[in-house]
Amino acid sequence: MKMLRFRTSSIRSLNQEVQCSIRLLDDSEISCNIQRDTKGQFLLDHVCNHYSLLEKDYFGIRYVDPEKQRHWLEPNKCIVKQMKSHPPYTMCFRVKFYPHEPMKIKEELTRYLLYLQLKRDIFHGRLLCSFSDAAYLGAFIVQAELGDYDLDEHPEDYITEFKLFPKQTQKLEKKIVEIHKNELRGQCPAVAELNLLQRAHSLETYGVDPHPCKQVLGSFQPSGGALMASSSWPGHSVISQDFTGSTAFLGFTATGFVVFQGNKRIHLLKWSDVSKLKFEGKTFYVIGIQKEVSKMRTLYSSVFHPNVLSYQTQIIPMFKLSSNHPLKT
Repeated sequence: MKMLRFRTSSIRSLNQEVQCSIRLLDDSEISCNIQRDTKGQFLLDHVCNHYSLLEKDYFGIRYVDPEKQRHWLEPNKCIVKQMKSHPPYTMCFRVKFYPHEPMKIKEELTRYLLYLQLKRDIFHGRLLCSFSDAAYLGAFIVQAELGDYDLDEHPEDYITEFKLFPKQTQKLEKKIVEIHKNELRGQCPAVAELNLLQRAHSLETYGVDPHPCKQVLGSFQPSGGALMASSSWPGHSVISQDFTGSTAFLGFTATGFVVFQGNKRIHLLKWSDVSKLKFEGKTFYVIGIQKEVSKMRTLYSSVFHPNVLSYQTQIIPMFKLSSNHPLKT
Protein backbone atom coordinates (compact mmCIF):
# COMPACT_ATOMS: atom_id res chain seq x y z
CA MET A 1 0.00 0.00 0.00
CA LYS A 2 1.41 3.30 -1.07
CA MET A 3 1.41 6.23 1.29
CA LEU A 4 0.11 9.55 0.03
CA ARG A 5 2.41 12.53 0.44
CA PHE A 6 0.95 15.99 0.68
CA ARG A 7 3.01 18.89 -0.50
CA THR A 8 3.79 21.50 2.10
CA SER A 9 5.72 23.89 -0.10
CA SER A 10 3.02 26.54 0.19
CA ILE A 11 3.22 26.36 3.99
CA ARG A 12 7.02 26.51 3.97
CA SER A 13 6.95 29.46 1.56
CA LEU A 14 4.82 31.45 3.99
CA ASN A 15 7.44 30.90 6.68
CA GLN A 16 10.37 31.87 4.49
CA GLU A 17 11.82 35.26 5.31
CA VAL A 18 12.45 37.91 2.68
CA GLN A 19 15.16 40.53 3.08
CA CYS A 20 14.31 44.21 2.58
CA SER A 21 16.62 47.21 2.46
CA ILE A 22 15.16 50.67 3.01
CA ARG A 23 17.04 53.77 1.89
CA LEU A 24 16.49 56.71 4.20
CA LEU A 25 16.38 60.39 3.33
CA ASP A 26 20.07 60.88 4.17
CA ASP A 27 20.98 57.97 1.80
CA SER A 28 21.82 55.61 4.64
CA GLU A 29 20.12 52.19 4.71
CA ILE A 30 18.47 49.94 7.23
CA SER A 31 17.53 46.30 6.65
CA CYS A 32 14.96 43.91 8.01
CA ASN A 33 13.47 40.51 7.26
CA ILE A 34 9.77 40.04 6.56
CA GLN A 35 7.43 37.11 6.10
CA ARG A 36 5.67 36.61 2.79
CA ASP A 37 2.37 37.70 4.31
CA THR A 38 3.79 40.83 6.00
CA LYS A 39 1.86 43.99 5.13
CA GLY A 40 3.30 47.32 4.08
CA GLN A 41 2.51 49.04 7.38
CA PHE A 42 5.16 46.89 9.07
CA LEU A 43 7.98 48.50 7.04
CA LEU A 44 6.74 52.03 7.71
CA ASP A 45 6.50 51.28 11.43
CA HIS A 46 9.97 49.72 11.32
CA VAL A 47 11.50 52.92 9.91
CA CYS A 48 9.52 55.17 12.26
CA ASN A 49 10.69 53.10 15.23
CA HIS A 50 14.27 53.42 13.96
CA TYR A 51 13.89 57.21 14.07
CA SER A 52 11.59 57.24 17.14
CA LEU A 53 9.31 59.24 14.84
CA LEU A 54 5.87 60.13 16.20
CA GLU A 55 4.36 62.05 13.27
CA LYS A 56 4.14 59.12 10.86
CA ASP A 57 1.30 60.30 8.64
CA TYR A 58 3.49 62.48 6.39
CA PHE A 59 5.66 59.58 5.26
CA GLY A 60 5.51 56.47 3.12
CA ILE A 61 7.58 53.71 1.56
CA ARG A 62 8.23 53.91 -2.18
CA TYR A 63 9.69 51.38 -4.60
CA VAL A 64 10.61 51.21 -8.28
CA ASP A 65 9.30 48.39 -10.46
CA PRO A 66 11.24 46.73 -13.32
CA GLU A 67 9.65 49.21 -15.76
CA LYS A 68 11.33 52.07 -13.82
CA GLN A 69 7.98 53.32 -12.53
CA ARG A 70 7.67 54.46 -8.93
CA HIS A 71 4.91 53.25 -6.61
CA TRP A 72 3.89 53.87 -3.02
CA LEU A 73 3.75 50.73 -0.91
CA GLU A 74 0.17 50.24 0.24
CA PRO A 75 0.13 49.71 4.01
CA ASN A 76 -2.84 47.34 4.13
CA LYS A 77 -1.63 44.91 1.45
CA CYS A 78 1.00 42.19 1.54
CA ILE A 79 4.42 43.50 0.52
CA VAL A 80 5.35 40.47 -1.60
CA LYS A 81 2.14 40.70 -3.63
CA GLN A 82 2.80 44.37 -4.41
CA MET A 83 6.38 43.91 -5.55
CA LYS A 84 6.95 43.10 -9.21
CA SER A 85 10.59 42.14 -8.79
CA HIS A 86 12.33 39.26 -7.03
CA PRO A 87 13.78 39.58 -3.51
CA PRO A 88 15.81 40.97 -1.90
CA TYR A 89 13.77 44.16 -2.12
CA THR A 90 15.09 47.72 -2.03
CA MET A 91 12.70 50.53 -1.10
CA CYS A 92 12.89 54.17 -0.08
CA PHE A 93 11.50 56.07 2.90
CA ARG A 94 10.14 59.38 1.61
CA VAL A 95 7.72 62.22 2.41
CA LYS A 96 4.40 61.22 0.88
CA PHE A 97 2.15 64.04 2.09
CA TYR A 98 3.78 67.46 2.23
CA PRO A 99 2.34 69.53 5.10
CA HIS A 100 0.47 72.59 3.92
CA GLU A 101 1.98 74.66 6.75
CA PRO A 102 5.32 73.07 7.70
CA MET A 103 5.98 75.78 10.27
CA LYS A 104 3.23 74.24 12.42
CA ILE A 105 4.88 70.81 12.59
CA LYS A 106 5.28 69.94 16.25
CA GLU A 107 8.30 67.64 16.23
CA GLU A 108 11.77 68.94 15.32
CA LEU A 109 12.63 65.51 13.89
CA THR A 110 9.70 65.70 11.46
CA ARG A 111 10.84 69.14 10.30
CA TYR A 112 14.37 67.80 9.77
CA LEU A 113 13.12 64.87 7.67
CA LEU A 114 11.02 67.26 5.57
CA TYR A 115 14.14 69.40 5.14
CA LEU A 116 16.04 66.35 3.84
CA GLN A 117 13.20 65.58 1.43
CA LEU A 118 13.20 69.15 0.10
CA LYS A 119 16.97 68.95 -0.39
CA ARG A 120 16.34 65.92 -2.60
CA ASP A 121 13.54 67.72 -4.45
CA ILE A 122 15.86 70.65 -5.14
CA PHE A 123 18.72 68.43 -6.30
CA HIS A 124 16.52 66.35 -8.61
CA GLY A 125 14.83 69.41 -10.13
CA ARG A 126 11.37 68.80 -8.71
CA LEU A 127 11.17 72.06 -6.76
CA LEU A 128 11.14 74.58 -9.61
CA CYS A 129 11.84 78.17 -8.64
CA SER A 130 13.29 81.48 -9.76
CA PHE A 131 16.99 82.32 -9.67
CA SER A 132 16.53 84.39 -6.51
CA ASP A 133 14.65 81.65 -4.67
CA ALA A 134 17.22 79.07 -5.79
CA ALA A 135 20.04 81.19 -4.39
CA TYR A 136 18.35 81.52 -0.99
CA LEU A 137 17.44 77.83 -0.84
CA GLY A 138 21.04 76.92 -1.63
CA ALA A 139 22.37 79.37 0.95
CA PHE A 140 20.10 77.95 3.67
CA ILE A 141 21.41 74.46 2.93
CA VAL A 142 25.03 75.63 3.09
CA GLN A 143 24.39 77.50 6.35
CA ALA A 144 22.74 74.40 7.86
CA GLU A 145 25.64 72.17 6.78
CA LEU A 146 28.65 74.45 7.35
CA GLY A 147 27.51 77.13 9.76
CA ASP A 148 28.76 80.73 9.42
CA TYR A 149 31.04 81.72 6.57
CA ASP A 150 34.69 81.66 7.60
CA LEU A 151 37.32 83.12 5.29
CA ASP A 152 40.02 80.78 6.65
CA GLU A 153 37.96 77.60 6.34
CA HIS A 154 36.00 78.30 3.17
CA PRO A 155 38.09 78.77 0.00
CA GLU A 156 36.77 80.67 -2.98
CA ASP A 157 35.19 77.63 -4.63
CA TYR A 158 33.78 75.96 -1.50
CA ILE A 159 30.20 76.01 -2.87
CA THR A 160 31.27 73.87 -5.84
CA GLU A 161 31.67 70.93 -3.45
CA PHE A 162 27.94 71.09 -2.73
CA LYS A 163 25.79 69.46 -5.41
CA LEU A 164 22.64 71.43 -4.72
CA PHE A 165 20.94 71.74 -8.10
CA PRO A 166 20.82 69.59 -11.25
CA LYS A 167 22.20 72.53 -13.25
CA GLN A 168 24.43 74.51 -10.92
CA THR A 169 25.96 77.51 -12.68
CA GLN A 170 28.85 79.67 -11.49
CA LYS A 171 26.47 82.64 -11.41
CA LEU A 172 24.18 80.80 -8.99
CA GLU A 173 27.12 79.64 -6.84
CA LYS A 174 28.39 83.21 -6.62
CA LYS A 175 24.98 84.43 -5.44
CA ILE A 176 24.75 81.62 -2.85
CA VAL A 177 28.17 82.61 -1.46
CA GLU A 178 27.07 86.25 -1.26
CA ILE A 179 23.95 85.37 0.74
CA HIS A 180 25.75 82.87 2.95
CA LYS A 181 28.50 85.36 3.72
CA ASN A 182 26.41 88.49 4.32
CA GLU A 183 22.86 87.54 5.36
CA LEU A 184 22.81 84.27 7.30
CA ARG A 185 25.52 84.75 9.91
CA GLY A 186 24.45 83.55 13.34
CA GLN A 187 21.78 81.10 12.16
CA CYS A 188 22.11 77.69 13.77
CA PRO A 189 21.36 74.60 11.64
CA ALA A 190 17.80 74.26 12.99
CA VAL A 191 16.97 77.88 12.13
CA ALA A 192 18.50 77.61 8.65
CA GLU A 193 16.50 74.43 8.00
CA LEU A 194 13.34 76.15 9.22
CA ASN A 195 13.99 79.10 6.90
CA LEU A 196 14.35 76.69 3.98
CA LEU A 197 11.00 75.10 4.83
CA GLN A 198 9.37 78.51 5.00
CA ARG A 199 10.79 79.59 1.65
CA ALA A 200 10.13 76.27 -0.09
CA HIS A 201 6.52 75.86 0.99
CA SER A 202 5.62 79.22 -0.56
CA LEU A 203 6.70 77.98 -4.01
CA GLU A 204 3.98 76.75 -6.34
CA THR A 205 5.86 73.53 -7.08
CA TYR A 206 6.18 72.59 -3.40
CA GLY A 207 5.11 68.97 -3.01
CA VAL A 208 4.72 68.41 -6.76
CA ASP A 209 6.58 65.44 -8.23
CA PRO A 210 7.13 65.73 -12.02
CA HIS A 211 8.72 63.26 -14.43
CA PRO A 212 10.02 63.75 -18.00
CA CYS A 213 8.26 62.78 -21.23
CA LYS A 214 8.11 63.53 -24.94
CA GLN A 215 5.68 65.43 -27.14
CA VAL A 216 3.26 63.68 -29.46
CA LEU A 217 1.60 65.86 -32.10
CA GLY A 218 -2.18 65.80 -32.26
CA SER A 219 -5.32 67.83 -31.75
CA PHE A 220 -8.36 67.79 -29.53
CA GLN A 221 -11.78 69.39 -29.82
CA PRO A 222 -13.11 71.11 -26.67
CA SER A 223 -16.18 69.57 -25.08
CA GLY A 224 -17.85 69.71 -21.71
CA GLY A 225 -15.13 70.80 -19.33
CA ALA A 226 -12.89 67.89 -18.48
CA LEU A 227 -9.29 67.57 -17.52
CA MET A 228 -7.97 64.18 -18.62
CA ALA A 229 -4.73 62.52 -17.57
CA SER A 230 -3.50 58.98 -17.85
CA SER A 231 -0.98 57.96 -15.23
CA SER A 232 0.32 54.75 -13.71
CA TRP A 233 0.95 56.53 -10.42
CA PRO A 234 -1.90 58.86 -9.35
CA GLY A 235 -0.81 61.66 -7.06
CA HIS A 236 2.23 62.53 -9.16
CA SER A 237 2.63 64.92 -12.03
CA VAL A 238 3.23 64.50 -15.73
CA ILE A 239 5.69 66.72 -17.59
CA SER A 240 4.54 67.53 -21.12
CA GLN A 241 5.08 69.98 -23.94
CA ASP A 242 2.52 72.23 -25.55
CA PHE A 243 2.56 73.16 -29.21
CA THR A 244 4.85 76.14 -28.62
CA GLY A 245 7.58 73.71 -27.58
CA SER A 246 7.69 75.06 -24.01
CA THR A 247 8.14 72.51 -21.26
CA ALA A 248 5.07 72.12 -19.04
CA PHE A 249 3.85 69.69 -16.43
CA LEU A 250 0.67 68.75 -14.65
CA GLY A 251 0.66 68.21 -10.91
CA PHE A 252 -1.75 67.27 -8.15
CA THR A 253 -1.38 69.45 -5.06
CA ALA A 254 -3.26 70.27 -1.86
CA THR A 255 -4.86 73.18 -3.74
CA GLY A 256 -5.94 71.21 -6.79
CA PHE A 257 -4.70 70.32 -10.28
CA VAL A 258 -2.05 72.68 -11.63
CA VAL A 259 -0.22 73.12 -14.94
CA PHE A 260 3.16 74.85 -15.05
CA GLN A 261 5.40 76.18 -17.80
CA GLY A 262 8.93 76.51 -16.49
CA ASN A 263 8.41 77.76 -12.94
CA LYS A 264 5.18 79.66 -13.68
CA ARG A 265 1.71 78.31 -13.07
CA ILE A 266 -0.50 78.69 -16.14
CA HIS A 267 -3.58 76.78 -15.05
CA LEU A 268 -5.26 75.86 -11.77
CA LEU A 269 -8.32 73.72 -11.18
CA LYS A 270 -9.17 73.92 -7.48
CA TRP A 271 -10.57 70.93 -5.67
CA SER A 272 -13.72 72.94 -4.94
CA ASP A 273 -14.22 73.29 -8.71
CA VAL A 274 -13.94 69.56 -9.39
CA SER A 275 -17.35 68.02 -9.96
CA LYS A 276 -16.41 64.46 -10.94
CA LEU A 277 -13.48 62.03 -11.00
CA LYS A 278 -13.51 58.82 -13.01
CA PHE A 279 -11.30 56.15 -14.59
CA GLU A 280 -11.73 54.61 -18.02
CA GLY A 281 -9.10 51.95 -18.54
CA LYS A 282 -5.82 53.67 -17.68
CA THR A 283 -7.16 57.16 -18.34
CA PHE A 284 -8.01 59.35 -15.36
CA TYR A 285 -10.68 62.01 -15.94
CA VAL A 286 -11.23 65.10 -13.85
CA ILE A 287 -14.48 66.86 -14.68
CA GLY A 288 -14.38 70.45 -13.53
CA ILE A 289 -16.15 73.79 -13.85
CA GLN A 290 -14.78 77.29 -14.40
CA LYS A 291 -16.31 80.75 -14.48
CA GLU A 292 -14.81 81.92 -17.74
CA VAL A 293 -13.88 80.37 -21.05
CA SER A 294 -10.16 79.69 -21.17
CA LYS A 295 -7.82 79.15 -24.10
CA MET A 296 -7.50 75.52 -25.12
CA ARG A 297 -4.20 73.88 -24.31
CA THR A 298 -3.45 70.30 -25.27
CA LEU A 299 -0.58 68.50 -23.61
CA TYR A 300 0.74 65.07 -24.43
CA SER A 301 3.25 63.01 -22.56
CA SER A 302 4.63 59.49 -22.44
CA VAL A 303 6.59 57.36 -20.02
CA PHE A 304 10.08 56.05 -20.63
CA HIS A 305 9.43 52.38 -21.29
CA PRO A 306 7.89 51.48 -24.68
CA ASN A 307 5.82 48.64 -23.21
CA VAL A 308 3.96 50.93 -20.84
CA LEU A 309 0.81 52.63 -22.09
CA SER A 310 1.56 56.22 -23.09
CA TYR A 311 0.29 59.07 -20.99
CA GLN A 312 -2.09 61.56 -22.52
CA THR A 313 -2.77 64.79 -20.72
CA GLN A 314 -5.31 67.13 -22.21
CA ILE A 315 -6.46 70.39 -20.73
CA ILE A 316 -9.87 71.22 -22.16
CA PRO A 317 -11.60 74.63 -21.83
CA MET A 318 -14.08 75.02 -18.98
CA PHE A 319 -17.19 76.89 -20.08
CA LYS A 320 -19.34 79.25 -18.06
CA LEU A 321 -22.36 77.43 -16.69
CA SER A 322 -25.89 78.57 -17.31
CA SER A 323 -27.79 80.12 -14.42
CA ASN A 324 -29.89 76.99 -13.90
CA HIS A 325 -26.88 74.69 -13.48
CA PRO A 326 -26.99 72.96 -10.09
CA LEU A 327 -23.23 73.25 -9.44
CA LYS A 328 -21.71 76.33 -7.84
CA THR A 329 -18.63 78.04 -9.24
